[in-house]
Amino acid sequence: MSNRLNNIFKSIADPTRREIFHLLIVASTALSITQIADHFDISRQGITKHLKVLQKAGLLEISSKGRERYCLANAGPLKEIRDWVMFYEQFWDDKLDKLNKYLELRSRKTPKDK
Repeated sequence: MSNRLNNIFKSIADPTRREIFHLLIVASTALSITQIADHFDISRQGITKHLKVLQKAGLLEISSKGRERYCLANAGPLKEIRDWVMFYEQFWDDKLDKLNKYLELRSRKTPKDK
């Protein structure tokens, strides 16, 4: 697994970071760190630490306007998780299809064949 994918999983593993990301996605606009912090019972410094983890994973962009910093969600990296999950989904679909075919063959055999 790539470091980038590991960073994405690490960033969304924390429930607070998932909530922050969800807040930014739903807002569909940039929010200031103060606006984000107002939604949580966490210090602004604590929120900033979470934002840095999300930024490192590429899930948000931080820009400055005057003294305030604004965050904008970027859902693009989640495609990598979807692709990773889809690989295993296909793996299990193939395995279950083979099992189903095997069971169908077994059920078609007469008692004499068994």
